[in-house]
Order: sequence, then structure tokens, then C-alpha cells
Amino acid sequence: MRELLPVALAATALLVVGGVGIAVDLAAQEAGEDGTAAAAECPAPARAELVPGSGALFGVNLDLRSRPLADYAEDLGRRPAVTVVFTEFPYDARKRADLQEAAEQVRADGHIMLLTLEPRRGLRSVTEGAAAALAEDLAGLNRNGVPVVVRFGHEMNGPWREWGQQPGAYVDGFRRVAAAVHAAAPGSAMMWAPNYGGGYPFEGSRDAAGAEARDRALLDTDGDGLLTAADDPYSPYWPGDDAVDWVGMSLYHWGSAHPWGENEVPEPGKFTDQLTGAYDGADGDQTAVPDFYAVYGEKHGKPVAIPETAAFWAPAAGGSGELAVKQAWWEQLFDPALAEEYPRLKMINWFEWDKLEPEVDAQVDWTATETPEVRDAFVEALPEWLHEAPEDDCG
Repeated sequence: MRELLPVALAATALLVVGGVGIAVDLAAQEAGEDGTAAAAECPAPARAELVPGSGALFGVNLDLRSRPLADYAEDLGRRPAVTVVFTEFPYDARKRADLQEAAEQVRADGHIMLLTLEPRRGLRSVTEGAAAALAEDLAGLNRNGVPVVVRFGHEMNGPWREWGQQPGAYVDGFRRVAAAVHAAAPGSAMMWAPNYGGGYPFEGSRDAAGAEARDRALLDTDGDGLLTAADDPYSPYWPGDDAVDWVGMSLYHWGSAHPWGENEVPEPGKFTDQLTGAYDGADGDQTAVPDFYAVYGEKHGKPVAIPETAAFWAPAAGGSGELAVKQAWWEQLFDPALAEEYPRLKMINWFEWDKLEPEVDAQVDWTATETPEVRDAFVEALPEWLHEAPEDDCG
């Protein structure tokens, strides 16, 4: 999703949830009498154990400032297995406190934090020192029962990101963070997550001929000296099997065809067609886009996530009604055949935001639980193969 602001929460060391004070220590445990670290009461599971054996994790991408996770869980009637959190990276003391408080909410009313790191000051800011400090903080969260999946520099194949379409520096930064996280935070995993490649290299893209030599060679996958739709939208940014634990893709229904702005019911099969590079519909023939699921899920043997998804509905726009648009999209996501045909699909997170979208210069309601009629239909549609937070975690 473009132009999403990071989560900002009150910078306090202790959050009171439902009248109960809970403290999650980012960086340290209390020492035992012998000076060694005391045993954690509820350590997070190891990173490999975060992948469900069958089915997929259900998660939410939520504005925790205006709607605490506890309220969302109450409205939904269940705790989401995954909660998406955004932070600028490297982060300062205030944002570190924000991260701690978000972790409190996840521990109390969720299970796994999907931590999205946004290197807004450029990829050169992603130093070994910053990566080591992050890993130490994540180790503290893990010790106190919060498992973390780190999504570093998401949608890196899009020009709308400060870190976008710079594959050389991006891969270096990802690997730097992955090495630190893998070494120090056993309950944390790394996710690599580009944007869906239809429309690549996207409006506003950089010119391959004008890029640095290293990036030019990486971006120009067909060797014609240009950055065009014929170039691979994913492979230039791949950090390597040893650095990646999960793969993911931002995949939205923005409407039937670009330019967006109308409320339109999704075409049947659109979700799986785009996931597998088989889409040829109202928005054009996009079959040149690689099969993301086959390449990165099956060939590379990684669990596949949809870390962000929802269907475009703008109250001020014409066209189809809210329930018709959103329900047609989630019916594709929740299709019983999906779990059977795509067994490596292990996470689906709904984008629960109502926000101004600069691309259409309009307020877009992506939510599935704000309108009672839509919420009731959404909750009823949630399938058994889509897992909520377990009852026996640290919440």
C-alpha cells in the first residue's frame, strides 16, 4: 500500500490493557541472583514454528492509534494471529517506545507481530549497528512472548518508496538485517515482500539507463538497456534463500482497470490469477508477470504470505456497493479450494484502514469491520482453515 503512515503510539514504558498492567521488555531481562538472565516466563516459539502445518494465519493491518487491537478483537469475536506494525528504520527513542507499546497490544490481544521496517532516510542508513540494535530489541520481545516476522523495506519494486527500485542497496540492507536477526532473535523471522508486479515498472519509475551501473545490470533483466514491463518485477530484489524465511506480496483489488477511482466488483479468479502470474482481464494482459507462488513459494520452498490485501471502496465514488465489492474479494481469499491448491499460502492479512489515497485523491474505506453489515458478513465468511491466535500463548 502506498503512502501509509507508520504506527504512532504514546511513548510510555507500560501499557494498561483492560485494567491490567503488562510490560514487554525490548532489550533486556531481569537478571537472576547469579547475574545471568532470568528464565522467560513465556518465550516466543522458534521462527520455524511460526509457520502453521496446515491452513494459514489470519491477520490484520490496523491503525492502533485510533482503534486498539483489543477493540478490533472484540468486534471480530476472535484475536488475530498476526498484527501488522509499521516503524521507520533505523528508529529513535520515541519510535522505539512506540514499538514497545505496540508489542504490548500484540501480546495481550494478538499473537505474532509483523513488523514492517521502512528505511525512509535511505538504504545507506541501514548499518550493521542499526541492525544489531534491532535484533537485540527483537530478542527482548521474543523472550517475553512476542514472536516477530520482520518485513524489511516492503514493496521495494515500486518507485513510491524511498528505498524503491534500488536493488543493489536493498539486497545489501536486507541481508544485513537478516544476519543480525537470525543470529540474535530466535523467535523472529525475515519476510521479503514486493508489490504485485502487474503494471511494473509503474508510473514514476526510474530509468534503467540512468541508474547506477550495479542497479542498471540488475533491473534490466531482458538486457535491452531499458526498464520496461518485459523486465522481471521480482528477481532483481531477491536477497537469497539464506536471508529469507517468508515471502509475501502486497495484493489489492484497486478496481477493474487503471486509472482507479470507481467502486467495481472484482473479476472471478483475480486473486489467484495475480498471485500466479496468470492475470489477463479488464486491466490488460499481465501474463508476463512471473508466477510468484511457484517461483518463491514452491521453487524456493518458502511459506507465502499476503501481508496486505483489501478491496477498494470509496464512499464518494460511483459504482457498486460496499458489501458487494468487499465480499467478492474476500470470497476469493477465503475460498476453501485456496488452502488445498496453494498449501504454501500461510498468512493473509486484511488492510483495515480508512484513509486518503493520493493515487485517486479520495478517501478510501478498505475496512471489513467498520460497517456492521459488512462486518457481520466478513466474520461469517472467515473459514476454519484461517487460524486465529492460539489460546495458550502469552496473552
